[in-house]
Amino acid sequence: MASEENLFGGDEAESYGRYTTGILPGHVLKRLVRARREVVATEDFDEAQIQPASIDLRLGPVAWRVRASFLPGPYATVREKLGGAVLHEIDLTGGAVLETGCVYVVPLLENAEFSFRVSGIANPKSSTGRLDVFTRLITDRAQSFDRVEPGYHGPLYAEISPRTFPILVRKGSRLNQLRVRRGSPQFTDTQLKRLHAETPLVDGVADIDGGLALSVDLNGDGAARHVGWRAKRHANIIDVDMRAALDPHDYWDPIEPSRTGNIVLDPDEFYILASREAVAIPPEYAAEMVPFNPLVGEFRVHYAGFFDPGFGYQAGRPPAAKAVLEVRSHEVPFILEHGQIIGRLVFERLTEVPVDAYGEGIGSHYQRQGLKLSKHFAD
Repeated sequence: MASEENLFGGDEAESYGRYTTGILPGHVLKRLVRARREVVATEDFDEAQIQPASIDLRLGPVAWRVRASFLPGPYATVREKLGGAVLHEIDLTGGAVLETGCVYVVPLLENAEFSFRVSGIANPKSSTGRLDVFTRLITDRAQSFDRVEPGYHGPLYAEISPRTFPILVRKGSRLNQLRVRRGSPQFTDTQLKRLHAETPLVDGVADIDGGLALSVDLNGDGAARHVGWRAKRHANIIDVDMRAALDPHDYWDPIEPSRTGNIVLDPDEFYILASREAVAIPPEYAAEMVPFNPLVGEFRVHYAGFFDPGFGYQAGRPPAAKAVLEVRSHEVPFILEHGQIIGRLVFERLTEVPVDAYGEGIGSHYQRQGLKLSKHFAD
């Protein structure tokens, strides 16, 4: 539509892309980073940090173990609040273990220098969420986690709390990621239905109401020997920078399909499950899963909610990748049924199509995934 076209010209159009509003794609982020605009760092960026629609954020050289999680509120910086919360300081330059059940705050190597129409939203990386590591972004004067307000200039911090496995991290480890948005774009259910009619977003019927519904697969496809994994307690340390080196059975118990088509989620246990639907995100769009909806049950789904442009997508072919679900029950046991809706994907357009969409061409780990653990584990 004409109203959606980028009507500003010159340098601004070159900087942000075709449209006036939307998520900035990777090649635009790369251009801005090189120009030291919007996101800057105390050390040189690694090209591998730039994803199709986000930037991986790196841990700085120190972590502070704190008594409890906190938000600084509108009148304080994070460092001012840390004064009464820090228990001890940990040097990360040579690597250090973050213990389960503890809360840590780590300054990041990246800072935000946002323009007045630019804001950010953060989430754990997929591999972080699949390790049950609860990670949130904090800014100075923040009143909510994982949000960087328009026009914010200042440092960024990660709050980290491993829930099941102790983790080994070091300066430069990447646990969360930042999407940068220009303006306040809206994407309605009507637009989502139109997009699904043009390019199928899921195989089968699309349930669209406040986003695209996804349901859980507890039957499997007949070929799989199990439909999920449940994390073992008191397992060994996991090095977050290690790839394909761990035996899954040292850390996880497989969940076999039941004849009743359901499983009971035990309180405070952590599960990896998969969606019944295969998903495809067209290259000019990005999606995010709503992490918890109290109307569907007493459990949280999907710590790591970003779905990149191109995820599960191949032009002219059906959707090719399942959504892997990180599930944790709260307070009481909960019976989860096969086909039960467990979350919804909300979509947003990018300012232009990314040069490199998610996929095997850029080394994406989860492009054609079914039920899949994090990249730390051998297949």
